[in-house]
Amino acid sequence: MQSFPQKVLRNKVLDKFKIDIFRLENKQYIYQFEGDDEFFLLYEQDLVQKGNFKAEVILDKSETMIQMKYAIEGSVELICDRSLDEFDFPINLSEKMILKFGDHNEELSDEMMLIDRNTPTINVAQDIFDFIALQIPMKKLHPRFRKDEPIINFDEDEDEEDFDLFVDEEEGELVYSTDADILKDLDQNEEQEQTKEKPTDPRWEALMKLRNN
Repeated sequence: MQSFPQKVLRNKVLDKFKIDIFRLENKQYIYQFEGDDEFFLLYEQDLVQKGNFKAEVILDKSETMIQMKYAIEGSVELICDRSLDEFDFPINLSEKMILKFGDHNEELSDEMMLIDRNTPTINVAQDIFDFIALQIPMKKLHPRFRKDEPIINFDEDEDEEDFDLFVDEEEGELVYSTDADILKDLDQNEEQEQTKEKPTDPRWEALMKLRNN
């Protein structure tokens, strides 16, 4: 249980990541955020406890939704699984989040949330932490050991599929497109079996525990 001074400090840090969305006009806005060790200590977890970052959030508001693009750069301190030495792990990522207006709050997918249309403010701290945490490799190795790791070479003759994400403004749905309609030819039953057999990423499990606390 957090003491009163700890709660005050936590709220003070989190307040820096608030965005007043209720009064925003329907147009694009750009926000800048920064965080350090204090930020990571807000979350009771073992993934990241030290680090620093700068985040840019491009917020695009319309009548039906808010689309947000995150660009985060920085580094976090990790402990090598092999030598137990501390090292800085670079963070450089881009992510998207869609907030669709509705009559209640609900998580629709990893990229889309339903929020009450009368919500006055949002806080991007949790999203920023989640995005950074998911960048942490399952096997943490000091840079001097990484050259010993096997390199996976993909067949250069195989065409790589580029998936584009866009939002249907009318329906507020995420739509994925590829150059080839291979996905249409996949057997649905086979797809379901693969989904059942796919192991859960322990990083996702840790983040879900944080969200449910």
